[in-house]
Amino acid sequence: FIIVVAPHTSNWDFPVGLLVRCQMGRDFRFIAKSSLFRPPFGWLFRALGGYPVDRSKSQNFVDAVVDIFNDKEEFVITITPEGTRKKVNRWKTGFYHIARGAHIPLVMCSFDWGHKIVRFSEPFYPNGNLEEDFEQIRDFFQGVLGKHPEQGFV
Repeated sequence: FIIVVAPHTSNWDFPVGLLVRCQMGRDFRFIAKSSLFRPPFGWLFRALGGYPVDRSKSQNFVDAVVDIFNDKEEFVITITPEGTRKKVNRWKTGFYHIARGAHIPLVMCSFDWGHKIVRFSEPFYPNGNLEEDFEQIRDFFQGVLGKHPEQGFV
């Protein structure tokens, strides 16, 4: 499955995510910008379960990740739909298309800094109607405050 983590407004989201993963005792992987995987700390991000994404190139990212899901017996990744910590006007849709292509569910995860809680949804299988599905996805994140709420989309 894919864990959709939002809002992503701070570098602190990463260590919190690692702590949540550790507490749950699961092997969640993550996708991050490829520049994080260069020296001197690239080895660390790989060791922590990271998969680099080169956002500067036009490539078939969705199909590549679908292939990873299809090749593995069990695989879980976390993705931030904003794709950045900066304020965005709309979410990226790659996570949605990966879930559809691999026939896997999405699990929403909110990092609510306002209430100091991390919350997970039940697994959600997108039905193929992007607008309808995104409305349901965003509903889960209503009222959730990121560490820097002024940067959040939700």
